[in-house]
Amino acid sequence: MSARFELVAPCFFGCESTAAFELRRLGAEDVQVTDGRLSFSGGAEIIAAANLNLRAAERVLLVLARYPADNFDALFDGVYAIHWEEFLPADAAFPVTGSSLNSKLTSIPACQSVIKKAIVKRLMQGHHTSRLPETGVEYKIRFMLRKDQCEIMLDTTGEGLHKRGYRRNAMEAPLRETLAATIADLGRVRRDSLVEDPFCGSGTLVIESALKALNIAPGLKRRFAAERYGFIPASVWAEQRQKALAESKLDAKFEGVGYDIDPAAVALANANARLAGVDRCCRFEVADVANFAARPEAIVLTNPPYGERMSTIEGAARLARTFGQQMAAHPCAGVYAITADMDFETHYGKRAAKRRKMYNGMIPCQVYMYYTLPERKGAPQAAKPMPKSGFDGKRSAAPGRKDKV
Repeated sequence: MSARFELVAPCFFGCESTAAFELRRLGAEDVQVTDGRLSFSGGAEIIAAANLNLRAAERVLLVLARYPADNFDALFDGVYAIHWEEFLPADAAFPVTGSSLNSKLTSIPACQSVIKKAIVKRLMQGHHTSRLPETGVEYKIRFMLRKDQCEIMLDTTGEGLHKRGYRRNAMEAPLRETLAATIADLGRVRRDSLVEDPFCGSGTLVIESALKALNIAPGLKRRFAAERYGFIPASVWAEQRQKALAESKLDAKFEGVGYDIDPAAVALANANARLAGVDRCCRFEVADVANFAARPEAIVLTNPPYGERMSTIEGAARLARTFGQQMAAHPCAGVYAITADMDFETHYGKRAAKRRKMYNGMIPCQVYMYYTLPERKGAPQAAKPMPKSGFDGKRSAAPGRKDKV
């Protein structure tokens, strides 16, 4: 029987339910969800599958120890007790990074030093050597101190999972790929969906929707730190890559269209779609939101310019107002807009059917969702218009559409 590992996948707030569904579908066991974090277990194949396939999580960490540590002696002893020689070869490089919150041990550099010394002592004993050159494969060690409880973890991912390999450059204030994938999930993007974005920027929302619709594993075009770890056989990675390739649905009837007033953004979006391998079903064009007319069957996923992408708050409000007017004139299956503008509903001209709080990096945002609510006795059947909006609130939407809580 292969070794079983305890694993953690951090994610941005608001992405937890999407990431949990993905993990269960991959066969992960004991999936537990807390704010910004998922814990689960599995063998080496789950480490590879999670890195290759997770769309909404940020990385995959292998938990090596969890113990109380309110002083440096306890911190050292807990690290030394780990069988490091079973994971790290004698020539391994092992940088240590971490964080501390609400704990007596507040100095990150001091904690790093203590942890490093404990690993060195254990490795020297375990490998029967007095020399650790650190010239070999890099094993990134992470620690987390929370309320005097310490977790020691090994990073299996390397660069964050949002680094898909297709977005070489981005426009200002780009939307994280992991958030875009979560929004595509909230919008119920399917194999035959039409997705439109009137503020496409570098194309992330449309491209992530295409990857989801075609079931293309987001990690196929990149490599991961644990592919060089000796305790995970190379055959496991090869098998999981082949499985992911076999499960892609390249014949899906998905269509993605993005628009932006900036020709440079449109050129970049088209280039990114080619790198992602979805240019067959995605296209990006120069257009002003004032001329945007969504098709009735479209799912509109968008990140309206705000903050760094707009020189003034007033300008952002005008764009949101124009966007709302165009959607009122050309209703569609659903609108999902993520923005840091807390007055977006007022500017757009209609209250959302539902909202989801998310973070884009450190920026608090809301996803405003507009669609016809499922029929319930005594409940309104559609999102109510904002007072004095001038909109009649009429719109068509996919019947029976429900959103996850």
